[in-house]
Amino acid sequence: MKFKTLPCLGFLLTLFFATSAFAGPPLLCHTFDIGDAKSLPWISHNWNLNGTESYDTKNLSADTLDILNADSTVIVHMETLRRAALYAQKDPAAAKQLLLKLIARADSANNSTAAIANFDAGYFAATLDQLHWINKDFANPAQGVDAYTLVKKALQAQPNEAQMNFAAALVTLDGPVSEQREYAQRAIAGARSNPLLARNLATHFIGPQTETMADMIGRNSNTKVARE
Repeated sequence: MKFKTLPCLGFLLTLFFATSAFAGPPLLCHTFDIGDAKSLPWISHNWNLNGTESYDTKNLSADTLDILNADSTVIVHMETLRRAALYAQKDPAAAKQLLLKLIARADSANNSTAAIANFDAGYFAATLDQLHWINKDFANPAQGVDAYTLVKKALQAQPNEAQMNFAAALVTLDGPVSEQREYAQRAIAGARSNPLLARNLATHFIGPQTETMADMIGRNSNTKVARE
């Protein structure tokens, strides 16, 4: 099945980027740096699927949950869920199955795992929402799921988790502004002692002509990344 190309470049997305004419949804169009960490298989050279992938989406739920359960690094979760959503555009049933399992996982989580479980459910729902917004043919199983409430619930349990604040700052680029500003400030401050987050904040959204992720999330804030 040929994949549809999601228009990350050349797509007018004023909902997310009031000050930038051409961009795309950040949860999908930006590839997060996870170093050598394990994630879903990926052979494309950029953010998108090129149509030649042979990954079997029947394994999407099991493979994704195995990765999420094995590594608590939030940015690894962000990239894994981004890949899962892109694979799911050809298999909405697999997307729904994974979403339901993530929600059930959050509902049954104990105190030590509730934050990351709620984050995963909310972040995946938010990513699916962005996928549906630019690919109307995708039957979005996250419709009706309050993605931000789940992410916010996760942060209430771990308010100073810098990588999670980075994710929340991206999820809330279209508001609420005051909360987005707080997430961005915490993420940028936390990057000083979090090398993986610092690397991700220094990357450009899509190519060297676009703004850095730090600039993107910091639009509502005067906080800047400290550069050595």
